[in-house]
Amino acid sequence: MPVKRSAGLVVFRRTTDGGVEVLIGHMGGPFWASREEAAWSIPKGEYQPDEAPEVAARREFREELRLPAPEGEWFDLGEVRQRNGKVVTAWAVEGTLDPAEVVPGTFTLEWPPRSGVLTEFPEIDRVGWFTPEAATPLLVAGQRAFLERLVAHLAGRG
Repeated sequence: MPVKRSAGLVVFRRTTDGGVEVLIGHMGGPFWASREEAAWSIPKGEYQPDEAPEVAARREFREELRLPAPEGEWFDLGEVRQRNGKVVTAWAVEGTLDPAEVVPGTFTLEWPPRSGVLTEFPEIDRVGWFTPEAATPLLVAGQRAFLERLVAHLAGRG
């Protein structure tokens, strides 16, 4: 069985006190509704072998947030393998956007389970800017390495 692959984008901004914040989104749907820790994600999504991951990352950012990816130089944050086996490739780009402008994409799910009722849910039900320290426990465990790599890069160690 082929490995599922996703591509995503970590948007960061510099703060007035010299720090940095990253934009992450709380995953939508009933499974994540009452969770905070390990229930947030970078904007990302699956892609097929015939699609370039950079193209997929840009597309998924737009699909999940309904906003264009920020213009600017992307730098590679590498890959991580999540607990479910999916391999996620990510890039970082400096940019700003207002979370109030996000209009999330949606997905359809049978809910409640085995009810035969299809319900539409937002892919991401809210987004926010967080310091890497605050974002770390919120992100799903498999994506936390992207924050470490971003911080190292910005400090000139990556």
